[in-house]
Amino acid sequence: MTKRFRNWALLSILASMLVCPAAKAQDRRTIVEPVAPDTVCDRPVPSGKNDTVSLQDAIEHCPAGAAVYLGRGEFHSGPLEMKSGVILWVGRGATLIAIPEPAAYDKGLGQCGRIAEKGDGCRPFISFSKTRGGGIYGEGIIDGQGGAMIGGGAETWWQLARRAQVQGGNQNAPRLIQIDHAQDITFSGVTLRNAANFHVAMNRVEGATFWGLTIDSPADARNTDGIDVGASQDVTITHSLIRTGDDNVAIKAGDNGSSSHISIIDNYFGWGHGMSIGSEVNSGARDILVRNLTLDGTTSGLRIKSDVSRGGLVESVTYEYVCLRGNRWPLAFDTKYDPRAQGTRIPVYRQIVLRHVHGDTGVLLMRGVDERHALDVTLEDVRFANSATWQLEHAKVTANHSDVWPPLPGRATQPLLRGSEGCSRAFRDGNR
Repeated sequence: MTKRFRNWALLSILASMLVCPAAKAQDRRTIVEPVAPDTVCDRPVPSGKNDTVSLQDAIEHCPAGAAVYLGRGEFHSGPLEMKSGVILWVGRGATLIAIPEPAAYDKGLGQCGRIAEKGDGCRPFISFSKTRGGGIYGEGIIDGQGGAMIGGGAETWWQLARRAQVQGGNQNAPRLIQIDHAQDITFSGVTLRNAANFHVAMNRVEGATFWGLTIDSPADARNTDGIDVGASQDVTITHSLIRTGDDNVAIKAGDNGSSSHISIIDNYFGWGHGMSIGSEVNSGARDILVRNLTLDGTTSGLRIKSDVSRGGLVESVTYEYVCLRGNRWPLAFDTKYDPRAQGTRIPVYRQIVLRHVHGDTGVLLMRGVDERHALDVTLEDVRFANSATWQLEHAKVTANHSDVWPPLPGRATQPLLRGSEGCSRAFRDGNR
């Protein structure tokens, strides 16, 4: 990430913070900026070799409420397991690097680093499992080394993922951070980059805050989602810069439970696949607020994706003050994500509201399963360039048609209404 890009995005976020009233967030908690702990229990020193043992020992012996502090230098490590209440504090000038050795992450079946029918053969680099409290703070970097040669071979984690795509299998690569059956987790300030697989994946989490993160991986790095929120409640992602090779943020609700009360506020997304809900929503996703978001060059912008093999109810989703630029599909609310899918899990999207959403060109897609399960969408001040095109199928759209551009199909053109040529600087910076 260039210094110019980072500074511009941070200024945009700060501007929106200063001039916008506090949002009525869908996260039911009261969220304030995290403060680093006063107590440091240990300060490991990088050895120049493999630091896994010393780092894990420091975490295990640290009392709840204190931090393991990593100072300047490069720490090389295999998988680390976090403890309830303990903070991993990656200080300015420190880099925590995941060693590219499949054997270190293997779950015991020899699958990590290979292509197989399933893709769950690797342990994550950092795991929070059944923990309460704690998290990761600091201005340092955690690097997953997705572009490094694995196991001394001739292939990177990302190349393995592309080969799996061609062969129709699943790559077994470690997620950077996994949060599983945990409560009250906080991440603040840290940079996560170059994950071999997802950067942050969540499963059955109750209460999580991500404040001021930078998540960065190449646009062509497959399956490097920024933050995946799965079967979780009361989650806030705010003041963060995210650009990845897959979904910048994805909210999921598969067989393991529903997702609800999620706030995504004051963020900047660079390249990636956009702000997604799905594709697994069979357990339901609801009460989601996306506010003050810029999506710059993401392939999709605002996206809800599912199909009849993994569909369910998605409701009470509000998008406010969103700036979309350079997106192929700025809006993509699609119940036929995989048109070949078969099943009886019907996707139903209702109470979807877009308010003050501006963009330039691209396809504006809203596609329901059938008229019985039509999409229910409300538009208020939704404007794109004249060259943008609507594709509506089985969609019930409620709008003041003088407030939407281009005109919705079948609606008379309003000759005095001008389309958007993108987002003005004042709009995207929050100076409304």
